[in-house]
Amino acid sequence: MSVSLRTMRKDQKGVVVAVNASGELGRRIRDMGLVPGTEFMVVGRAPLEDPVALRMKGFTLTLRNNEADFIVVQPED
Repeated sequence: MSVSLRTMRKDQKGVVVAVNASGELGRRIRDMGLVPGTEFMVVGRAPLEDPVALRMKGFTLTLRNNEADFIVVQPED
């Protein structure tokens, strides 16, 4: 079942299914490497749950929750 990246828990792994943002935001998200098929792991969250830190392709990326809302992922069990 696909969910929004925003709903993922710390230490949970997943794969990007789609980016539902268009225009400049969509391009920026894809330029950061978040394209369908990308594997990642949620490595942390700030105290107020925003932003979220992801580990993927050998680096750590942080996203605001309003950006993570546009990223559809398939969580690993």
